[in-house]
Amino acid sequence: MDEELRVLTERVRQESRGGAAYERLVGTGDHDELAGVLVAPGQPLWARELAAYRLGVAGDRRAFESLVLLLNHRDPPRCAAAAEALAALGDPRTARAAAALATNELRVAYALQPVRLLVRLRAPESVPALITTLERRLRPHDPYRRVALACVDGLGLLADVRAKRVLTEALAHPALADAAMTALGRIPRQQRRS
Repeated sequence: MDEELRVLTERVRQESRGGAAYERLVGTGDHDELAGVLVAPGQPLWARELAAYRLGVAGDRRAFESLVLLLNHRDPPRCAAAAEALAALGDPRTARAAAALATNELRVAYALQPVRLLVRLRAPESVPALITTLERRLRPHDPYRRVALACVDGLGLLADVRAKRVLTEALAHPALADAAMTALGRIPRQQRRS
């Protein structure tokens, strides 16, 4: 059992208080049974999360919608597990969904995992979404510094010339300055002159 699945199953075991339903979902290899949990009425959140995660890491695209909803959940461990499963899923819709979540100002408090997922995916949507999200975080007294820092770090890893302007603006923010300097240093020299 991989570490992510171990952490998820332990968290879900505590939330569900164990029991037959939990054991069935952990033990089954039947993807149709897992997919049934995602559409059946009255299923607890822990069951939907476990089923979606297991389907996602197995590459079963029936998990996509549930995982996207969990990616934007208020509970950080759920968001992290969903991001892991979405990365493994390989669905071409994932980057577009993550970009929409990362740039949604009404849900910015939950944008950390969508931002990290965009960096991991390295999709065409990644850099524009990170730039937009970071621009909005550069306002005075913005409370979402972790999201801003994830954008700065991610833009540095992606090393795209389009990020130069916003990373330069981030230098003026003490909480972001060191990371922005590092990120700017990762943009290849020939691109920086553009």
